[in-house]
Amino acid sequence: MKQGDLVVRKSYGGDVLFRVATILEQTAILKGTDYRLLADAPIVDLSVMSDPESSGAARQARIKASESTLRMQEQREQQIIERELQRAQSQSQPYFEVPGKVLHLDGDSNYMRKSMQLYTQMRVPAHGVYVHESQMADVVYRLLPQIKPDIVVITGHDGVLKTRNQDDLHNLASYKNSQNFVNAVRIARQYEKSKDSLIVVAGACQSHYEALLQNGSNFASSPGRVLIHALDPVYVAIKASYTSIRETINLSDVIHGTISGIDGVGGIETLGKFRVGLPKPKTLTGVKPTV
Repeated sequence: MKQGDLVVRKSYGGDVLFRVATILEQTAILKGTDYRLLADAPIVDLSVMSDPESSGAARQARIKASESTLRMQEQREQQIIERELQRAQSQSQPYFEVPGKVLHLDGDSNYMRKSMQLYTQMRVPAHGVYVHESQMADVVYRLLPQIKPDIVVITGHDGVLKTRNQDDLHNLASYKNSQNFVNAVRIARQYEKSKDSLIVVAGACQSHYEALLQNGSNFASSPGRVLIHALDPVYVAIKASYTSIRETINLSDVIHGTISGIDGVGGIETLGKFRVGLPKPKTLTGVKPTV
């Protein structure tokens, strides 16, 4: 077994597909391939998967991800149809669309690439940065004034420590990266206090949901301390990007539109960041995401 191998844990019935991040003597540090979970396990408890598609859990996660993406595309197409009908009825001049801009910080380079692909697919302007969770507060402090986003996503890997006291889920010290996410959220809120001016989406698998909300997140994981899919924070950001500034983001719609559902993601009432402009500039060919 070596770094980069795809493995499952025998003691958990192979419920999650992992990639080996580091090997420390007889223990391996693992990062989920579909879920934002950071874990460790004895090497003897791991089975190497030569064929990732043979993992039922991984296959099911990808099916759910495809279904969520399809739902978002259908909703976006319906928005376009409705706006075109309204424009035709009013015989107004051609308009142009300005979706909210995203700054996405991710503690996993593979997830970052997948996230940027989805932003591009959904035509959301996005700037992505791969950075270790412990450095996110510093990077948020440096990049917010430069990028000036409407939405910031702060995510990576997390998990509840095995060594915690059984009833100590309210202590940030019981989590692998929740404190790092909280630190980054605080910096974001120091930069912009209004939750409608800057939307913050934060957390990963099993993260301290309450602490993230209390420190300024609009949306966070994980209310039920469950695993969240790698793309769940992206779905929330895209929904915020394409919800009109005249409307609040439909909480039920956005939460149930994620793969992990209401146990995985929660949030507070927030105005969207999508704008329509008139007339359409002749030089404007479209807003493209940047990496």
